[in-house]
Amino acid sequence: MVGGRIARRLALLSSAALLAPMPVALAEPIAERPDAERFDCRQLADWAEPETPLEWFERSLWANHCLEFQARAVRIGIDGVRTLALSRDIQDGVEREVARFLDGPPVLFERSGHMNRMSGSGTDSEAPVSPTGIAQHVDRYYRLTMGHDERIANRSAVRLDIEPLDGMRFGQRLWLDSETSLPLKRELIDDRGRVVETFQFTELQSPRLHEGGVILDRYREPPRPSWFPAWLPDGFVDQPLDDESEQQGGERRVIHRIYSDGLSTLSLFVEPIEEGRERLIPGLHRLGISLAVVRHVVADNRPHQVIVMGELPPRVLVQVAESLAWREVPE
Repeated sequence: MVGGRIARRLALLSSAALLAPMPVALAEPIAERPDAERFDCRQLADWAEPETPLEWFERSLWANHCLEFQARAVRIGIDGVRTLALSRDIQDGVEREVARFLDGPPVLFERSGHMNRMSGSGTDSEAPVSPTGIAQHVDRYYRLTMGHDERIANRSAVRLDIEPLDGMRFGQRLWLDSETSLPLKRELIDDRGRVVETFQFTELQSPRLHEGGVILDRYREPPRPSWFPAWLPDGFVDQPLDDESEQQGGERRVIHRIYSDGLSTLSLFVEPIEEGRERLIPGLHRLGISLAVVRHVVADNRPHQVIVMGELPPRVLVQVAESLAWREVPE
């Protein structure tokens, strides 16, 4: 069922928001890639301590990819409180994260992936490796400043305040482990200045630097579906995805795209509405801390369901949904 597949995908993305902010590119079917580009995590041990807010942010991205650990965490949002047991390791260059919920129904969430790149960082880029490229991209759309040092999970932490330069995205406060730069706590702050989610480690067990390399996601051009958002907030870049298209009538039909500014993301789903198939009610929906805007439109003489989802101001999601356009098909 097409609608059911999208509903399950929305639930998956909403659940993923419960994990600590550790950006990875979802892995292609895991296969041996002897020619894959890798980053040797052991380099981090020789790097000087960050000094500026941007350097701390970039180092936290490297730490997200190169540290292995086990932890306990709590997530507090407008939809309640969840406690989790987290583990992270690297096997054959592939990053693996597991979250097990400790309250409510027993749920296990797992994801594997490679170190992702901003899709604009090609081989001719001055900063092709993702943490460096992402940090420079984020610096164009957010103001990064240092706050007061604090203690989180019984560890010394450096506070980093990240404020958007416009009203098109949410801000964050990050508390980074002063020893490893690993994010210990994150607050998500909406466009009204309210803290809408707090994710915090309560216990971090001996984080260790991976003794080897992590695989960088291969360079890929995003697909070019028949539809596209005619408007996106400045800085949001189309991200390459794996297995986000399907066969229909001998043609590949893309149904899902993700756009990111390096810190915030939005997901865009489009599918034909078929008689008797599941559909969502048009309007604004809340999925955990994320919001989703649903529209039903007619394109190519067929009704379609459009879903725009993300941790962004509602008016931004609405404008993206209303801007959706279809490319002209040559006769």
